[in-house]
Amino acid sequence: MEEAERTVCRTLEEKIAGADVFRRVVIIGLGVIGGSLAMALTQGQLVDEVIGVDRDEETRKLALATYAAHRVEADAAEAVAEADLIVLATPVCTYPAIIASIRHRLKPGTIVTDVGSTKQWVLEQMGRLLPPGVRFVGGHPMAGSEKQGIRGADRYLLENAVYVLTPDVDTDAAALQALEDLIKAAGARVLRISAEEHDSMVALVSHLPHMMAVALVETLSEVAKEYPKAPMLAAGGFRDTTRVAAGDPQMWVDIACTNREPLLHMIGCFRSALDRLEEQIDACGACGSKMEALRETLAHAREVRLSIPGKAKGILPGIHEIVLTVPDEPGVIGTIARLLGDNGINIADIEILRVREGHGGTIRIGFYEAPDADGAVEVLAGAGIIVKRW
Repeated sequence: MEEAERTVCRTLEEKIAGADVFRRVVIIGLGVIGGSLAMALTQGQLVDEVIGVDRDEETRKLALATYAAHRVEADAAEAVAEADLIVLATPVCTYPAIIASIRHRLKPGTIVTDVGSTKQWVLEQMGRLLPPGVRFVGGHPMAGSEKQGIRGADRYLLENAVYVLTPDVDTDAAALQALEDLIKAAGARVLRISAEEHDSMVALVSHLPHMMAVALVETLSEVAKEYPKAPMLAAGGFRDTTRVAAGDPQMWVDIACTNREPLLHMIGCFRSALDRLEEQIDACGACGSKMEALRETLAHAREVRLSIPGKAKGILPGIHEIVLTVPDEPGVIGTIARLLGDNGINIADIEILRVREGHGGTIRIGFYEAPDADGAVEVLAGAGIIVKRW
């Protein structure tokens, strides 16, 4: 009897330490991030039931067809009853209305998290709106796709990606650990930082670059009125720099408005750097006269840029890369993977950089450890493949 009573009266911490913490997970918003997380949980069989919520009927149908959820609902309030974990994966400005519509259906002990790119504002809203007994843990997976909606979702999008969690002094420690364990099981790498740190850092490495890309595209559009052929010259460098400007406008309006102060601060820092560049360029004479200041700035920028991990997911270092040239023929990527696998070398990331149909192309492969990258060069070169460290 004593044992039975202990079982019934297990503390919340003991429940969270168990394997049955998240039996039912509800993901509200089945876009790229929400859909990808749903796929990872459903297809990876990490929880008993994943319920996907989206107002778009086509999205709901596709979510079922691609095994992104066990079932789908159009109404969040209908879905959240008895949920152990609720993930908000809609634009951040929609959070207050969503919480208002579901708060009466949330059971005590439910954990709510989100995937939004702003954290301080969200934390304030959750503290104000969530009922007593419901715990909130802010989250932000540092991953994405150029494609929008459920069609851009990928079960492995979060694989090896940095997934930021932003606990504060009021965050329930057991809820935080349970969510971290689930995220790790889904393949991501968890980084715990404060909401303030997060918002300042992403303002610099994510939000500012987006606004810079928007400004560049707007400049091109304006200049094209005088030089109509200018867009034809917008080759690889310009396209790479401005790729993010193709993102969802409403999402970025929400991000800018809810992370306003950190973003404005970073825009000011960038403006100062641009002003210095303008002064140095203006001071330059013809070929060699008064060019030293500009040269030093460019050299310093190059040095800093080369120190940044190339194409790593998120904001943690650790990717060592090689580039190889291969013929355009069926099975070539499989051959490379087998060569490396047979030699005990594990691939962390792979990307086709360029390809010329009928001829060949270049492939970038990333590894977590430098010895793996060096070993890959040796193995592939020994097989007659043109390869080099990147």
